[in-house]
Amino acid sequence: MWETFNQVLVAIDDFVWGVPLMVLIMAGGLLLTARLGLLQVRRLPLALKWMVKNEEDGTGEVSSFGALCTALSATIGTGNIVGVATAIAAGGPGALFWMVVAAFLGMATKYAEGLLAVKYRVVDENNHALGGPFYYIEKGMGKNWKWLAKLFAFFGVCVGLLGIGTFTQVNGITSAVTNFFDPNKSFTVNIPFIGTYSWTVVIASLVLALCVALVLIGGVKRIAKVSELVVPFMAVIYIIMGIVLICCNITEVPAAVALIVKAAFNPKAVLGGAVGSMFVAMQKGVARGIFSNEAGLGSAPIAAAAAQTKEPVRQGLVSMTGTFIDTIIVCSITGISIVLTGAYNQGLEGVAITNYAFTQGLPFPSVVSSFLLMLCLIFFAFTTILGWDYYSERCLEYLANGNMKSVKVYRWLYILAVFIGPYMTVSAVWTIADIFNGLMAVPNMIALFALSGVVAKETKDFFAAKKHIEK
Repeated sequence: MWETFNQVLVAIDDFVWGVPLMVLIMAGGLLLTARLGLLQVRRLPLALKWMVKNEEDGTGEVSSFGALCTALSATIGTGNIVGVATAIAAGGPGALFWMVVAAFLGMATKYAEGLLAVKYRVVDENNHALGGPFYYIEKGMGKNWKWLAKLFAFFGVCVGLLGIGTFTQVNGITSAVTNFFDPNKSFTVNIPFIGTYSWTVVIASLVLALCVALVLIGGVKRIAKVSELVVPFMAVIYIIMGIVLICCNITEVPAAVALIVKAAFNPKAVLGGAVGSMFVAMQKGVARGIFSNEAGLGSAPIAAAAAQTKEPVRQGLVSMTGTFIDTIIVCSITGISIVLTGAYNQGLEGVAITNYAFTQGLPFPSVVSSFLLMLCLIFFAFTTILGWDYYSERCLEYLANGNMKSVKVYRWLYILAVFIGPYMTVSAVWTIADIFNGLMAVPNMIALFALSGVVAKETKDFFAAKKHIEK
């Protein structure tokens, strides 16, 4: 019976993250790209400038850069290391091409999400800001659609507590630590009613739960401050590693890029019968790209709504840079490293693929490369835990009509989930969380289609009123 239940959940998960959702999100990105006149290309330099230049007199709880880092803390995660590897292993090198295409369209989607989040947010007398898909659905589409807003918020709470923000990330951290420090599980302890675990798992879970608690108890401002420090640090370290690897194999880069492009359209002609059709490459690349940068899922605008800004368009541009950094830069570096070293052809899975690429491609001893990759995994997963707590707390605040007592109780439940995460081995937990994560996108994309005219008008009016603005 339990096996049948798991099979049903997997079938639902495959459907939710299947072609219909990908088409919905890609079509939304294409529509917004057209209505905004390739804004993600024309305004990218300005967006990158504003990314680090905060408004001095804006209203909100955290700086624009802090809001961006909070959003990036949830998107730059294990998906950038493991997700890219999985996509290329399943769909071939061409999957990276489609991942970048999805991110390009996703930049327009993320822009619209950030703009609408600020336009329709609610800021109280204490400067506490609350916004996101639930408010731009309710206030932008009208009160009759409040049920859709509630549905999105419910899915958001479930995603945070049930797995994407807790169990999966904690397992990623403890697995990385164990594989490096105690791969043979030589030092174990028997925990009554739970099982036998490596001491590294026990110690890592205690330290992680304590660190998460210290940050979360401080609220959104502390989450933003930690994110502002950790996110740029971890991203820069990982990007430097990837650039060094690419530079050390620079003569092979043109052939690798050619392989990625050719394999995107005709995998069998390039790689033989080992890899499936163009559809498989497209499906794996688009799905992993969406999952990595979360453009269209509706999570990032929750963080954008807290930004200290008066201009929705400005925050939309800053939000857009998140997808550019997450996928077009970080995921591309991972993907090119994997293709350059042939790591996807070694019969490995998940993080082992990326680990092989870095140990083979970097001019360091393998133990050094493995250690640096482990650190990146830990930081990536840790900040994802923080980011998803923020998202789910804001969703709960909306559901509870601003009752902060329920939010404080939820925060402690979240910390407890982080603590017990390493000992949760029920696959159904992750599958259910994955389903809720995908379901978040449906209400959000409906709103983006409905409000695309508002986004286009706000953008046109903003740049028309500020013709002196830098292009």
